Amino acid sequence: MIIKNFKPFEGQHCETTATGSLLLHQGINLSEPMFFGLGEGLNFIIWNMKTMDFPFIGGRIRTDLLTQNITRHLNLKLNVWETSSPKKAWENVKGNIDSGIPVGIKLDCYHLDYFTNKIHFAGHYAAMYGYDENNAYLADTMQQGGLVKTSLKNFELARNEKGPMSSKNLSYTIEAVNKKYDLKKEIMQAIGNNAKNYLNPPIENISYKGILKTSKEIIKWFKRSKNVEGDFKTTAMLMEKAGTGGALFRNLYRDFLKESYQLLKVEKIKEAYEMFVDIARLWRAVSKLFIKAGNEKDIQYINKASEILVELADKEKKAMNILLSVCQEVVF
Repeated sequence: MIIKNFKPFEGQHCETTATGSLLLHQGINLSEPMFFGLGEGLNFIIWNMKTMDFPFIGGRIRTDLLTQNITRHLNLKLNVWETSSPKKAWENVKGNIDSGIPVGIKLDCYHLDYFTNKIHFAGHYAAMYGYDENNAYLADTMQQGGLVKTSLKNFELARNEKGPMSSKNLSYTIEAVNKKYDLKKEIMQAIGNNAKNYLNPPIENISYKGILKTSKEIIKWFKRSKNVEGDFKTTAMLMEKAGTGGALFRNLYRDFLKESYQLLKVEKIKEAYEMFVDIARLWRAVSKLFIKAGNEKDIQYINKASEILVELADKEKKAMNILLSVCQEVVF
């Protein structure tokens, strides 16, 4: 069963691509930066557990929240299914596909046939638009090939994987409920919510506080690492690929602010956009320094990255304060 007239959303980030494909099927065609911004997606986290080979550095809010925020701002109904039973999980997906409804899937990309970098990451998303007796047909990011397929066996393994950021065979659909929305108003609300959450992190390893913590942790990490090349080059790869261009989602948020300014003509949004141009450039510099540190096994590159991270924490805090202030001043 293949859904007819399905068109994939062409995106860089997995969750905005998967959710974008479902929204495109509903006739909603916004840009990926706009989806990311309406999803209140910008944040930062450094996450380290004893079971992990090296710390995870992420640049967005917690998985699943992005789609919840997008659908709320667009007045759409989000249907979510989770189950510990692989059989029930397949029935949930198959039933929707058979009804002509594409399904968002959360899974561990390690098991997917088309992934060349075999790393466990259970917070990956794809949109499913069909199946046959052997394969599941998916829409993934442009860098993963767009329209792709994986064996049903590996699809089941990917959905049922345990570990950090995993869910119990999570799947979701998006349903129109004939409610209108005011895009300008929703943009302002999303900017305000994102800024407020960013500026009030609940723990020290999140947001600008997490960036400051990372500036210290990467030096300790380099000194204790048993595989400097593998650790730092893999982290740089994740920052480049999962973080859309090496800027840990700052590229997407930068472009969201540019679009928002073009729609709203609010000067402080333009000011924050210009700051994020520089912020995105600096994040790219950090990922490049990680690669150099891995290649040359020289701590000088990590020391330089640490200095840039201190600068980034300050710049991001200032930019988000500007955005919070404008949302308190401007009413639509």
